[in-house]
Amino acid sequence: MKHNTAGFRFYQELNDFLKPCRRKHQFIYYFRGNPSIKDAVEALGVPHTEVDLILVNGTAVDFSYRLSQGDRVSVYPVFESFDISGVTRLRKQPLRDTRFILDVHLGKLARDLRMFGFDTLYENDYDDPEIVRLSVEEQRIILTRDIGILKHSEVTHGYWVRATHPGKQLIEVMQRFDLYSQCRPFTRCNVCNGPVEPVKKGAIRHRLLPKTREFYAEFFRCGRCNRIYWKGSHYMRMSEKIRNVLESVSISGKKRYIDDVPGKRVEDDTIKPALHR
Repeated sequence: MKHNTAGFRFYQELNDFLKPCRRKHQFIYYFRGNPSIKDAVEALGVPHTEVDLILVNGTAVDFSYRLSQGDRVSVYPVFESFDISGVTRLRKQPLRDTRFILDVHLGKLARDLRMFGFDTLYENDYDDPEIVRLSVEEQRIILTRDIGILKHSEVTHGYWVRATHPGKQLIEVMQRFDLYSQCRPFTRCNVCNGPVEPVKKGAIRHRLLPKTREFYAEFFRCGRCNRIYWKGSHYMRMSEKIRNVLESVSISGKKRYIDDVPGKRVEDDTIKPALHR
């Protein structure tokens, strides 16, 4: 059977998944028959969860579109911070009740997200089927260092974390999902993810060490694991970390996509007809 060809161009961080020779420019994709656009995108290495907009010959299509000879395809990442409601999105609107589930490689990131107040599931013995099940049932965004899990057909919201250093991972995720305005620091337990609420000193006095009882008056308790928190030296260090991260996100996070956002400067003119009809 003769090979057909289509021109593909991937934008922004979708290029992270491609071979170097295919990044940031149009390239030819060879195929047989009429595969779905979803199958073609994932065959090139890009998980469907990372894609929010596909234009074929200037028209927005969904994942069921069948690739044809000579198609010109532009593939864009999830626009969490911008409204592209006028075109065919490939998923429902971004989850604004932002909840996460993390794989085994991201334990430190899980603690950091909880510190910022985000509902974050993590267990070091979760396997891929369990992560997928919880993501679907509880409408959670999968954060992972394993690209394979994001190609699971049932997954609708997921993100491959690029950074390997925990501190950089936190800033990356904050920017990626535009979390700056959603932070509620110290409202979740770093250990178990339970809600943390104020508790009267008298109710937990018997659990406090003598110096803690003497020098601190304000206390908080996890509603799940019953851990006690107070504003000691550890709290001060975490507060400083939160300030530094939020400052980094507020300075650089808003610059994301500015060159490739629909309606802004773009390198591929095929996006314009679909966005300005």
